[in-house]
Amino acid sequence: MKVPFMFSMCMLMTSCGCEQVDTGYRGIETRFGEVQGKPLTEGLYFYNPITSTIKEIKVQEEKIEGKAVSFTRDTQRVEIDFAVTLYPDPEAIEKIYKEYGEQWEAKLVPQAIQNSIKDVVGQYIADDLVGKRDEARGKAEGEVIEILKTRNVLVTRLDFVNLDFDDKYEAAVEAKVVAVQRSAEAVNKTVEVQEQAKQKVIAAKSEAEAMTIKSEALSKNKGLVDYEAIQRWDGKLPQYMMGNSTPFINIKKD
Repeated sequence: MKVPFMFSMCMLMTSCGCEQVDTGYRGIETRFGEVQGKPLTEGLYFYNPITSTIKEIKVQEEKIEGKAVSFTRDTQRVEIDFAVTLYPDPEAIEKIYKEYGEQWEAKLVPQAIQNSIKDVVGQYIADDLVGKRDEARGKAEGEVIEILKTRNVLVTRLDFVNLDFDDKYEAAVEAKVVAVQRSAEAVNKTVEVQEQAKQKVIAAKSEAEAMTIKSEALSKNKGLVDYEAIQRWDGKLPQYMMGNSTPFINIKKD
């Protein structure tokens, strides 16, 4: 007895599944739970739904944000908000899936970043960490890149978004900054006062030198004495003269 054609097609359709692997993803085919072959690139795939499945795993770069709590070399607690951009190696996504499953990010990334940041932050005292923040970030980034690369995860950037120290330490830092500012202001004021005093000394010295020169000139030249008197005369003759004093204007008779 021949099986009708339509019935055969229905049986074929029900025994065949299909999956579309989108751009930015890779397909992982499993048969009875075991990963089969290399990752599937973008495209349409047919499989036996009874024995196999195809899962899509994202391989596009993405940003993950989190917090890491560490201690500096001088035992200051610091909470670091970080952001890391990464993606799984598309050519090795089946290895990641085999070892860590679909939740590979949660299992790999936070721990790797926490360990790297703790290791690097522990190399700095708190004051240096603030001033050398980008240097520390670069060191932590390098460690994270190396650690996750061995697990087929590629890191493109690690950022320290914020450093949050203990409130007491932050208060101490603020007080130190204020003290430094006040010290600088005091130094500037001292310099200003010293400069003012210096200018006064220069002015007094110049005036004294001028008076000395003038005095010497007057003592050597009697005509200059009369000239100085004329320069100060208001045009009125004295009404009274005592003793042998004579007016400085000498009128001769013919």
